[in-house]
Amino acid sequence: MLKKMGEAVARVARKVNETVESGSDTLDLAECKLVSFPTGIYKVLRNVSGQIHLITLANNELKSLTSKFMTTFSQLQELRLEGNFLHRLPSEVSALQHLKAIDLSRNQFQDFPEPLTALPALETINLEENEIVDVPVEKLAAMPALRSINLRFNPLNAEVRVIAPPLIKFDMLMSPEGARTPLP
Repeated sequence: MLKKMGEAVARVARKVNETVESGSDTLDLAECKLVSFPTGIYKVLRNVSGQIHLITLANNELKSLTSKFMTTFSQLQELRLEGNFLHRLPSEVSALQHLKAIDLSRNQFQDFPEPLTALPALETINLEENEIVDVPVEKLAAMPALRSINLRFNPLNAEVRVIAPPLIKFDMLMSPEGARTPLP
């Protein structure tokens, strides 16, 4: 077990160093078995955090993200968090004023993450395969850049299904009522 943990830590360190050394605008820590965002990464990336525009933390074991994560990477344009155990976002997600796309599919959201509705550049929200019942349709309708929201395989209430279509100017993807989550 210690050997596997050591390999995982080495893999994260290698990926972070690649980002720093190459001057890349992408940090890919997908499938690294992370249960939280490693605090040591903030120090390593302190001189380049403003140039990182895409962070992928997909398919880890994250239960939450800290406010420090949101404020450190405030220049993000895309955030990929699919396949984790997230159930909420910190209110500091509002610091991500340049964010255009966020993927929160296959997590554990029961409530729609409303701080997202305050992001002026956000064009795409993916919340497929969560447990969301209600959606702030009016707030979503007021988002200036929103083009698409994926809510497939969420147990959306009937009111959302009826109220949303006439109010929105973007694509809202929903499963047929009563549809089951696809088998892996």
